[in-house]
Amino acid sequence: MRLVYAKSGITLHQGKRALVTARLQKLLKQSGCSTFREYIRQLQADASGSELTAMLDAIATNHTAFFREPQHFEFLATVVLPSLRGRSASMPILGWSAACSSGEEPYTMAMTALEHLGEAAGRSMRLLASDLSTKALLRAAAGIYTTERVAGLPRHLVLKYFDRLNTLPPGTVRISEAIRRMVEFRQLNLLEPAPTGRRFDFIFCRNALIYFDRQIQQRVIQLLEERLAPGGYLFTSHSESLNGLNHGLTWVAPAVYRRERA
Repeated sequence: MRLVYAKSGITLHQGKRALVTARLQKLLKQSGCSTFREYIRQLQADASGSELTAMLDAIATNHTAFFREPQHFEFLATVVLPSLRGRSASMPILGWSAACSSGEEPYTMAMTALEHLGEAAGRSMRLLASDLSTKALLRAAAGIYTTERVAGLPRHLVLKYFDRLNTLPPGTVRISEAIRRMVEFRQLNLLEPAPTGRRFDFIFCRNALIYFDRQIQQRVIQLLEERLAPGGYLFTSHSESLNGLNHGLTWVAPAVYRRERA
């Protein structure tokens, strides 16, 4: 558990020991180790980092949905995007889904933009979607979902932004190419330096802070604030709070904060 905390910032309390043990049993067998102590030594000795990535993938919880916490996407559509309308491909709107899991969140961002900015959004918006889990990122990049995952979406969105192809497994659909072109998936650890380059106009980091203790939360919020453009917005989960953390963001709506203009 100390290794998980050091590498990912995720706090695994004693009450989660049984859950973690169950999830790691398969990796323990695959590694050829007979004990968890031996397995941890193998992880620490693996210079490539691939074993550590597999371990973090195994314990990661990747629960998400399209239009999860829909008030945020309404705010994105009615407040954030109108203020950015008119951006060109040379100065695109930049958004970041900082804990994207299996991709529903960044794809919802893209759908929201296309619905409210029209086809120009495909040229004027670029979305970064990152996660610690490589397994989740592979699913996200593929963009293939069961019909149950999209059953709750408005029918016109499903018809417009999801493809039913004979080459897909039965009972699945794929997010359209127009949506997938807007999103770049990348493995990133929120404890490490954030992506460099232009700052983001909005960042979604939802249902990630709840896994961190106060010290790690402070580090993550500082990192996210630094990567926000002046006037940019940070979206957290409604179950998370920035109370008690040091930051220069202004609360503007439930679980929405704004970095004031310089």
